[in-house]
Amino acid sequence: MKENSRRIAGWREWVGLRGLGVDSIKAKLDTGARTSAIHAFDVESYKRDGETWVRFFVYPAQKDDTVKVACDEKVVDIRTVSNPGGRREKRYIIRTDLILGGEAWPIDLSLTDRDEMGFRLLIGRTAMQGRLLVDPDQSFRLGKKMKSKSGDAK
Repeated sequence: MKENSRRIAGWREWVGLRGLGVDSIKAKLDTGARTSAIHAFDVESYKRDGETWVRFFVYPAQKDDTVKVACDEKVVDIRTVSNPGGRREKRYIIRTDLILGGEAWPIDLSLTDRDEMGFRLLIGRTAMQGRLLVDPDQSFRLGKKMKSKSGDAK
């Protein structure tokens, strides 16, 4: 993809995760991270038709544990990923659509404990490749926080 066809995004953006039922979550766009990651808790794996699936919950609002979204997704991979402290850990990887600036595309997300991190969603360079350029001086260039259609937790 040509550089001029890439959109300029801020270092943090409001995004949606269609497959997870998350209309709006604040994400950090991190070109230093290869893999995207979401804060997931109460993660349980199980088999369905011979494939591995996971049930888990996410908190879509930063610093707010009152609304949680229940998710149920097929595992597309289990990868060894370096955490922010440099320690390597095995993580479940799921695939879902990322919605940003009116566009949607599939991304892989690792499920991990990001409770102590500033952002519950980190978008890594693999998810941005060929689509986005990050301007570290900007925030929320591609959209505002979306209002939930139902206001109810899933």
